[in-house]
Amino acid sequence: MKRNSTRKSFALLLAASMALMVMLSGCGGGKSASNVAPGNKNTGDSGGSEKQVTITHYTIDSEDRTFIEKLIPDFEKEHPNIKVKVEKAPYEQFDSKLQTLIAGGKSPDVTSHYGYGGFAEYYNKDMLLDLTDLIAEEGFKAGDYHIPDNLMKIYTVNNRTYGIPVNMYVTLMLYNKDMFDAAKLSYPPSDYEDKSWTFEKMVEEAKKMTLISDDIAKTQYGVDFTWAERDMRPLYFGAEPYSEDTWTNGGVPSETHFDSPEVIAAYQKLFDLIFKDKVSPNSEWSKSVAGQNGDPFVAGKIGMSIGGSWNLAGANDFPFNIGVAAVPWGGNDKVRSTLFVDPLMILKDSEHPKEAFEWIQFLLTTEVQEKSIELSGGNPPVNTEAAEAYYKHFDGIDPEDVKKVYEGAVKYGYESYNHLITKYSQINDMFINELQPVETGHKTLEEVMPVIQKKVTEIIKR
Repeated sequence: MKRNSTRKSFALLLAASMALMVMLSGCGGGKSASNVAPGNKNTGDSGGSEKQVTITHYTIDSEDRTFIEKLIPDFEKEHPNIKVKVEKAPYEQFDSKLQTLIAGGKSPDVTSHYGYGGFAEYYNKDMLLDLTDLIAEEGFKAGDYHIPDNLMKIYTVNNRTYGIPVNMYVTLMLYNKDMFDAAKLSYPPSDYEDKSWTFEKMVEEAKKMTLISDDIAKTQYGVDFTWAERDMRPLYFGAEPYSEDTWTNGGVPSETHFDSPEVIAAYQKLFDLIFKDKVSPNSEWSKSVAGQNGDPFVAGKIGMSIGGSWNLAGANDFPFNIGVAAVPWGGNDKVRSTLFVDPLMILKDSEHPKEAFEWIQFLLTTEVQEKSIELSGGNPPVNTEAAEAYYKHFDGIDPEDVKKVYEGAVKYGYESYNHLITKYSQINDMFINELQPVETGHKTLEEVMPVIQKKVTEIIKR
């Protein structure tokens, strides 16, 4: 399947999902709930009985994830035989702690791929419960929760389901209206079909908002471009870093092209924003303004910020007026957005899969998904009925702009590599480390990319 032929429309997301199905065919897979022998600890034998059980939901220790604790009382009121415990870990430790819990016989029941590892990595490690029979037993229908069928198929492998989508993030542009007004610039469009909105046009606008001063308090930049994970960014310009067979070979590419002229040229365009056009900050300046994990856009020092829609979640608290816009066209006619469809998954070693599935279904209802938007600060739901509330959630932003940006991002979206490529956590860590000297201006791409190419190859062959 041609990767660039996928994700052209919402319907084509289905094609992408099918590609994932094919990609993962022949892999080990998880265990079906119906395949667990009677008497085994995994039978979920308390499901349907009045015996009280406790299930564990493992998540990231951040407010946009731990908000689920506030939903537990309502769930437990409806399900007096089920208690829910939340286990947390920092983002950087999410995958390692999960592996430790499973190895120690303390597997959580419900989680998602919230760390660096993606669905393909979890699936290939045989960590996931096959939900297919449980779905049939419970009479679960995605339509009852307003979940598009094509999203359900993202986490279906060989007609077996291993995850239920709960949130859908896209890539979008946030812009500081106050900085645009001060520079007397028109706001960028939210319509992805506006062909005048290009990468080059974005750079022109950024130059008009950039002010570099010896006084750090007076310095501001026009744009910060953090489109997708580092290995995925060449795709924005149409350069292919992984071979085509990655998507039909269990998420394992036979070739990578990180030292190719096309991929290096794509990276060069992004680093030119920092070192040639001087419209973007380097990482050292960003840390000095916003701290190690802070965002200089939130500090009011950046005119435009391109990143995941989770950046929109805190918009109601930003100390300036904000707008949302389409990601400008970078030269790839098919791809301008990365899609991050997060599922809820039951782990293979769950002791209470039926009760865990009750919890998942509760979290998917329109009422709870709408409530979750408020409690999380703006998590985007997969429930299309609840999505209407999401579009209206952000103070001072036209709901129609949010809706247009979301619909366009899906139309020109591509499922995130971290969901599709195995051993992704190792690949991602390597990219962060190896590109860091380029981001600070201490090494060139010509020096670093051959090293990255060699290390990616080594990781894939392990």
